[in-house]
Amino acid sequence: MQLKDKVTIVTGGANGIGAALCRRFAREGARAVVVADRDGPGAQTLAGEIHGLAVQCDVSREEELIRLLRQTEAEFGPVDLYCSNAGIIIMGLMEVSNADWQRIWEINVMSHVYAARAVLPGMLRRGSGGFVITASAAGLLNQIDSTPYTATKHAAVGLAENLAINYGDRGIQVSVICPMAVRSLMTWKGGGIAALDGMLEAEQVAEDLILALDQGQFMVLPHPQVKDYLQHKATDYERWIHGMQRLRARHLPDT
Repeated sequence: MQLKDKVTIVTGGANGIGAALCRRFAREGARAVVVADRDGPGAQTLAGEIHGLAVQCDVSREEELIRLLRQTEAEFGPVDLYCSNAGIIIMGLMEVSNADWQRIWEINVMSHVYAARAVLPGMLRRGSGGFVITASAAGLLNQIDSTPYTATKHAAVGLAENLAINYGDRGIQVSVICPMAVRSLMTWKGGGIAALDGMLEAEQVAEDLILALDQGQFMVLPHPQVKDYLQHKATDYERWIHGMQRLRARHLPDT
């Protein structure tokens, strides 16, 4: 998929990976880049920089995602690429409250469901379009110090797989981004265990997605070693679990 002259939406677009995607799409010559974020002023600042459109949007609310799509269509026409990028992390294990579980579930999972439900019918009618979910390597491996992040990112990867299976041969290019630690507001205090393999800049993630879109690739692994870790996990699950336990004991001895 080429981005030139395309209409694109990026949620969580005001900072981190989302901002890098917006800037990269603009450089690719996208006809429109819609910067959607709960942080309205931040979205406005970036949209002004790249001559895009800022839309304040809470992705956990389906009606707001529908409004985002309708506003984009009214301004620019049909959406060619939707990047469902917004996400949060909540640290903790079984002590995490029900309210926080509900909040992270709505943002990290249901926002993708709401977006797909809104945007895919039009893409299917046209026989073309792209849908990208920003998940995490935690969705393929694990985030030792966050049970809710692990669970929701696994769900996000499974959702992306299901969309690719059901719509990938009907003109819809589905991709999922699964990085480890990336420099952003989410990791500004440090990436924790996820940063043991290095902290990537968000611009690298954007470059990797551009290449994946060009090649029609589903899985985007900005940290290529994640593929090796995943293969080790699949080859010997018991050994992988024990290895992760040792990793936790070394770096998070009190959990």
